[in-house]
Amino acid sequence: MRLARRPASATFEKNTAALATLGITLREQEVLALLAAGKSNKEIAQKLGVSPNTVKTQIASLYQKLEVQRRTQAVQKARELALIP
Repeated sequence: MRLARRPASATFEKNTAALATLGITLREQEVLALLAAGKSNKEIAQKLGVSPNTVKTQIASLYQKLEVQRRTQAVQKARELALIP
């Protein structure tokens, strides 16, 4: 069986089953989206109205849940799992 590529015009559909299975919270999803946008911890903290230490904790939690060690790995895996566009 061959997997067909999605047409370029197709809208992104978030993999809610994977989010639930991995236990990724709504706030972690927000952090993940900002990570993917290339934002620094300080920028993420300002955008979300939390401290940079809170962001570090949320990122560490994401790394554990996604089983990765770096920001780039987290973003790549999240895209592979359709957690972010």
